Amino acid sequence: MAQYTLKTDKEIAQMRKAGLIAWQAHQLAAELVQPGVTTAEINAAVERYFAEQKAIALFKGVPSNTGDVPFPAAVCISVNEQVVHGIPSERVLQEGDVVSIDLGCKLNGWCSDAAVTRPVGQINAKTQQLLDITEGALRLAIELIPKRTRWSQVAREMEAYVKEAGFSVVEGLVGHGIGHSLWENPQVPNYYTLQYEALGDFPLQTGLVIAVEPMVNMGGKRLKTLSDHWTIIAADGQASAHFEHTIAITKRGIEVLTAGPNGEGWAIA
Repeated sequence: MAQYTLKTDKEIAQMRKAGLIAWQAHQLAAELVQPGVTTAEINAAVERYFAEQKAIALFKGVPSNTGDVPFPAAVCISVNEQVVHGIPSERVLQEGDVVSIDLGCKLNGWCSDAAVTRPVGQINAKTQQLLDITEGALRLAIELIPKRTRWSQVAREMEAYVKEAGFSVVEGLVGHGIGHSLWENPQVPNYYTLQYEALGDFPLQTGLVIAVEPMVNMGGKRLKTLSDHWTIIAADGQASAHFEHTIAITKRGIEVLTAGPNGEGWAIA
C-alpha cells in the first residue's frame, strides 16, 4: 500500500481555511450558471476571486498526461457528456445543460478541492435523478466513513447505491489524498475491486484527509479523451455528473473542509 501522511488538528485547521475559499469560489460560480453565460466567464470570476484572496489556483498549468499541454484555466468546467477536465471556453450554456465545476486552491501551503454539478435552468427528470444519485453517493460516503474501518467498505456501498439506481460508476478516475499537494496518496476510488482491496485499501483513521469525488454516467462507464488532451467524456454521449468534497477525519468526527462557514453544502445532510 502506498504511504501517506496523516494530518494534525492544527494542519486540518489550516486546510479548512483553504476549503472556505473553495466554497466561496463555488458560490460565485453558481451565480453565473444560467443560460447565455460562457464557461470562460465562470472561470474568469473564480480566477479573480482566488487572486483577491491570495490563493493559488491549483489546476492552472498542470501538465497533461503527455506532459506538453498545461491546463490553461483555474477551473475545470465540464458540460453534459463531459465527465471531468473540461477546458473553459466561449461555449455558451444552454437551458437544459448540466455543468460540472471542479476547482481547487492552495492557501498558505495547504490545499482544498471540491466539485459540484449544477443544472442550467430546467432539466429533464432523468438528468435530475443523475445529479441526485451522484450527490447521494457523496452523502453516503460522508455518512459511512465514521461507521466503517476501511475505505473499500465505503466504496463498495457507494457503487451499489449508484448501480441500483440504474447508472454507471466511472472507473479509472478516482479521488485522492490531499494536503500540501493537491494529489497525494492514497487513491480513493468510488467503486470496489478485489485488486484495489488487496493492493491499495487503507484504514479510516484520525488525521486522514481525502478528496472524495463520485463521478457517475447516465449511460455506460466507457470514457474517451478529446483531442485537447484534457476533456474526458462519456463515450456514448450521455450526461455525466461529479460531486466532491475535501473531508477530514478528526478526533471529534468527520469534518467537511470544503463546506460553507456554517457547515452547509451539497451532499451534507
